[in-house]
Amino acid sequence: MTLSRRPAVAGLFYPGDPRELKHMVDGYLAEAPARDTPPKALIAPHAGYIYSGSIAASAYATLLPAHAAITRVVLLGPAHRVPVRGLATSSAECFDTPLGSVDLDRAAIDSALALPQVRIMDEAHAQEHSLEVQLPFLQEALDRFTLVPFVVGDTSPAEVAEVLDLLWGGPETLIVVSSDLSHYYDYATAKRLDTATSTAIEALEPQDIHYEQACGRIPVNGLLELARRRGLHARTLDLRNSGDTAGPRDQVVGYGAYVFH
Repeated sequence: MTLSRRPAVAGLFYPGDPRELKHMVDGYLAEAPARDTPPKALIAPHAGYIYSGSIAASAYATLLPAHAAITRVVLLGPAHRVPVRGLATSSAECFDTPLGSVDLDRAAIDSALALPQVRIMDEAHAQEHSLEVQLPFLQEALDRFTLVPFVVGDTSPAEVAEVLDLLWGGPETLIVVSSDLSHYYDYATAKRLDTATSTAIEALEPQDIHYEQACGRIPVNGLLELARRRGLHARTLDLRNSGDTAGPRDQVVGYGAYVFH
């Protein structure tokens, strides 16, 4: 029997009905500006789709020209539910969404497990939304692909970079880091903080991104460390917050979409 990770936030963060979900994601992707050059890596937000779906789509739309060429996705997101030491991967054979199942690349996971900071910890994945909400966008933007998932907890950017470097691969491999930006500041403060974060991402300066600036700062900073070493360039595609999309402006959450070429 196939061991699958079942959706935890379908019907909460995004529609649980497959047709409604597909219609929503495809609509977001259709509204995003077209891009010609597929990226090596993305940073995308992970809030409920009514808040951050349009921002995430601006990143995922860049994959459409390479929909058949990208066949493996290394996906990292911060731990929200369970304390994690290092990077937690999964023993599952597939991750399910209302749109279907995504097979895990067990060979790639096994290679990562040779590193001391990586371990299997299914409980870290069971209720975690930061990875799950990315999957419907990947399913609609790409053809068939395999997944290498990590929930990132108490570790260093250098240890994240080591994992990414091991799994870097070629044009068939995409890296996605799931992260929202500042949390629960007033609108003006959030705009200032999130602009500074975007500047640091574009400059590949991980030392300039601190705890209050991004919930996924450790995987983000790991990606920035490696992107600098490998000569990548980062660009901001969209930068907004919940006060711009579907919420009040007294306490907002920031969202950014970034590509790395």
